[in-house]
Amino acid sequence: MNAILFIPVVLVLIFISVVGLIIFITYYFSKKQVIIRTLSKIPRKPASSLKTNELSKVTGKALHVTAPLIAPYTERKCVFYQIRIQQKVSSGKNSRWKTLVREEKFQDFFVDTNNDFVIVKPQEHPRNYICYLVKDSKQSSGTFDDPTPQFEAVLRRYNINPENFFGFNKRLRYEEGIIEIGERITVAGIATWKTLSEPISEYPYSKIAALENDHKQKLIITDLPEVINQRRSL
Repeated sequence: MNAILFIPVVLVLIFISVVGLIIFITYYFSKKQVIIRTLSKIPRKPASSLKTNELSKVTGKALHVTAPLIAPYTERKCVFYQIRIQQKVSSGKNSRWKTLVREEKFQDFFVDTNNDFVIVKPQEHPRNYICYLVKDSKQSSGTFDDPTPQFEAVLRRYNINPENFFGFNKRLRYEEGIIEIGERITVAGIATWKTLSEPISEYPYSKIAALENDHKQKLIITDLPEVINQRRSL
C-alpha cells in the first residue's frame, strides 16, 4: 500500500477504535449497567430467610407505609418517583438539552415477598441509596407540537412557561419513572431485624426484616425487568 494512503487509513482506524472504546466505557459504567451487574452477584432471598448483617436482595411488590405519593404527570400512587424536564436551547450552531427540573421524591415502603415483608427507608441527607427507575412516561412539545393539557399543567406547576417571548411553543421534554403501589421491584442492602412498636395489618409477627445501608454498602433500588427476572438464588 502506498505510504501516503496508509497514514490516513491508520488514523481512521485509530479514530474508530477510540470512539468505540468511549461508547463501550460509557455503556459499561452507566448507572443502569453497574446496578444490573452488582445485583446479579447478590443472592435473592425471601424476607423470612434474611440473616442479620448479610448483604441480600429481595424482589416483591412495593407497598406504602403511609399515604402514598402522587406522580406529577401520570398521577399514579407511588412510593418513589423521579422526573426530569428539559428544554432544547441553542448557542450559535450548537444546541443541547438543558435540564430545568430534576426532582426525586420517596418515602419509607414495604416490599412484599409472598406475604413476608421487608421495610426499606431511603433517605436524602446523607443519601443512603442508589436508584434506577424505568422512565415509562414521556412527553414532549415543540414549535408545531402543542403540549397536552396534562403536560402543560405539569409545566406550570414547576413555573415553566411552555411558550417563548414570541408566543411559539418551546421545545420541551419530560420523563417520569415511578415505583407504583403493587409494582414488582428489587431492593438490596444489609439485612437487619426490627422489633415492631405497633402491629402491621395482616402481618402477625412482632419483628420485621429491614434492608439498610452501612459505611460500605448503599441501598440499591430498581424496577429494571433485567434485574427482577434474574434467576432466583438462595
